[in-house]
Amino acid sequence: MNRREFYLADAAAQEALAGELARHCPAGVVIFLQGELGAGKTTFVRGFLQALGHQGVVKSPTYTLVEPYELNGRQYYHFDLYRLTDPEELEYAGGRDYFGGESVCLVEWPEKAAGFLPQADIVCDIHYAEPGRRLSLQALTTKGGNMLQVISE
Repeated sequence: MNRREFYLADAAAQEALAGELARHCPAGVVIFLQGELGAGKTTFVRGFLQALGHQGVVKSPTYTLVEPYELNGRQYYHFDLYRLTDPEELEYAGGRDYFGGESVCLVEWPEKAAGFLPQADIVCDIHYAEPGRRLSLQALTTKGGNMLQVISE
């Protein structure tokens, strides 16, 4: 099962789905988050991190590019690449150092760093479907496919 589609009535439903995905997330996963401004990419990350025990605020790292979190002995990195004007900016900022190994990376606006990011395990597309959102999860690797198989409708 390489693609799953969901209609989510509100932010709580979106956070719940992200949380379920987080609970089945192994080490070394890369998730790309795509969608228009305000579609809910950061909401998805919030639900993902809170399901793993994060208690604080989750805000989009628009100006810092990346926000690190350590949860349950694993590193999680939330990237927001919206303000990149050239993909090489991520390279100059040491962006490649965050990927690989055991860390989990959630990347908003991955198209802004095309050619400088590793392949995603899962691509999450979020679109407006008033009053809620339509969310598509596509697995691009075996690891991503395994994650999609275990989440419920």
